Amino acid sequence: MFLRLLREILLAFTSSLGVILGGTVLGTIAAFFTKAPPGAQMRELARVLRMWAVVVAIGGTFPTLRVIESGIFSGQVMALMRQVAIIIAALLGASLGFWLIMTITGGE
Repeated sequence: MFLRLLREILLAFTSSLGVILGGTVLGTIAAFFTKAPPGAQMRELARVLRMWAVVVAIGGTFPTLRVIESGIFSGQVMALMRQVAIIIAALLGASLGFWLIMTITGGE
């Protein structure tokens, strides 16, 4: 059970990190074609993609909300704690990706 939880947490973390890093790097290709500054484009994409990375990492919103609802109203505390841990891991992955992009491009 612990290994399954660890696998889900690592998957959420790395998925959200990958969405931020991959989305900003690949999205910046458009900056080269439009002669926009790539650093500014990467910073803007990182800002926009932050929340989407978390949504992608937790696998959509309805199953997560269903598990949270059953945890609160049905007393399934372990399921609720598992979902909270996965959401926190996704937020940490997205924040790390955002921080890396800001550090690399010299923003904020």
